[in-house]
Amino acid sequence: MFEIRVICDPADADRVTTALAAAFTTGDVRRYPTRDGKRARLYLTADNRPAPEDWPTPEQAYASAPSINSEIGWTARFLADAECFTELGREFYLRKAALLDRIALLDDPGHADGDATETAYAAAVFLLDIDQPGVICDPRAYVRQQYARTLADQ
Repeated sequence: MFEIRVICDPADADRVTTALAAAFTTGDVRRYPTRDGKRARLYLTADNRPAPEDWPTPEQAYASAPSINSEIGWTARFLADAECFTELGREFYLRKAALLDRIALLDDPGHADGDATETAYAAAVFLLDIDQPGVICDPRAYVRQQYARTLADQ
């Protein structure tokens, strides 16, 4: 990840940020006037766009995954066996996020903002924060990528 600073005419600011968003995965744009007030300063975080093969589809990511019922059982057993206030670790959060993502994918596509989708997104953001704070990407795509890599390594 890197930081980009652009100084431009205020009339060009939207065009510049659109061009940067097309070239990179970008975060929020922070916009300030220059000291003379005649130009705009734009600051944004960016990351190179990963190659498409780095982001498996849900079908690719979960092709050899255990069944959803099996993963629910694993998650429940893991929590039942853990002592109170125990740090659960990355494997738990990855498998939980992948499970929630798979459940959300079963939801009616017309309800993309349902509880299952929101819960899957929150779990994915949590995993993303554990792994690489500051990475800019779709959190659920990140879960799929990491889960597919984990299955491939086993």
